[in-house]
Amino acid sequence: MAPLILLTLLVLGSGVTRRVISHEESGAWSCESNSEIQVQADFRPGLITLDGHADDWKDIDGFEFSLLPALDPDEDHEYKDGKMTVKALHDGNDIFLLLQVDGDYAYSKGDSTKCPSVALMFQIGDHATYHNMGGCEEQRGSCTNKTCKGHEVDIMHFSIGNAIPGRLYGGNPIDNGEGNGGDRFGHLVDVYAWNPHCRYLDGMGPSGNDSSAQNDWKGAWWHSSFTVRSGFVEEDSPYSTGGRKGTYYFEFSRPLRTMDRLQQDVQFTIGGSSKMSVALWYPVDGNPWTGSGHYTINCDWVSLDIASGGSKLTGSAKPSSSWDVASAFSLLFSVAALCVAVFVAYQVSRPKNIPFTPMENL
Repeated sequence: MAPLILLTLLVLGSGVTRRVISHEESGAWSCESNSEIQVQADFRPGLITLDGHADDWKDIDGFEFSLLPALDPDEDHEYKDGKMTVKALHDGNDIFLLLQVDGDYAYSKGDSTKCPSVALMFQIGDHATYHNMGGCEEQRGSCTNKTCKGHEVDIMHFSIGNAIPGRLYGGNPIDNGEGNGGDRFGHLVDVYAWNPHCRYLDGMGPSGNDSSAQNDWKGAWWHSSFTVRSGFVEEDSPYSTGGRKGTYYFEFSRPLRTMDRLQQDVQFTIGGSSKMSVALWYPVDGNPWTGSGHYTINCDWVSLDIASGGSKLTGSAKPSSSWDVASAFSLLFSVAALCVAVFVAYQVSRPKNIPFTPMENL
């Protein structure tokens, strides 16, 4: 069991081991954040197919962010290929997110550091900070759910080096059956952390493992340079020509509420807000990325607002339009029926003046 756990942690992609070193900052932390920026998830049921394609998102408003280095958010080192657009919605049961970012096509099967990678991070504990991934001051040997209580953050990390475009990854029966947040097929993993030194797959931790955990995320990726839409298989790798200009799409979903009882998942509430961040790793100029080389959409938390069903819908608002047509037809039908009823009542109640004709005149 111990070798399996070690292997799983190593598979976290440059992750639990190498990214610890990457978060050692060279100087004092400085952040000038715009506290008003937000992402809103409107209620739009029955709209999204989770396949990595962005076609079904075309009527959903996006929120655009500059991508700055996570450890040194200096505009002079902004991601050079453009901004990231984040879109979100929910259907009352699940939340859906789309990350859209321009980038020349880069893919190297089995080597995640030569492929783009993305992560979502959410505040769980009341004291969890964006900076230092929860902000617990304990080190790896002393961080526990007691010493770091209140500093929990929820992380979804997707490294596409073994993921086929358009295919679904994340929670699967095999890994969920073992009670952890892993994904042995495509490395779309469900992680929690107290700080950069203390990160674990859901269900694993310094106090032992808990078999009740699972990976609640699902997701897929795509690039606009692909010419095949019917579906790829592993033998089609690398799926496109390296260096082709285009746009990456990363699409994810998760239940608003999960069965978590370990304080390892964020719980979304309709009508409420959560705090989130988004990160991107990219092999700039073809060079493998390192843990310190990731960009984020802000140097502090961004508000994710889960709108209720009564909120104003974005985009074309087709469900509202359909309701208006049906209502107008019903009103017209009711008025017509009322007019007919009045006419019939008048005919029935009108006096009948039948002239009297004497018998002798017949």
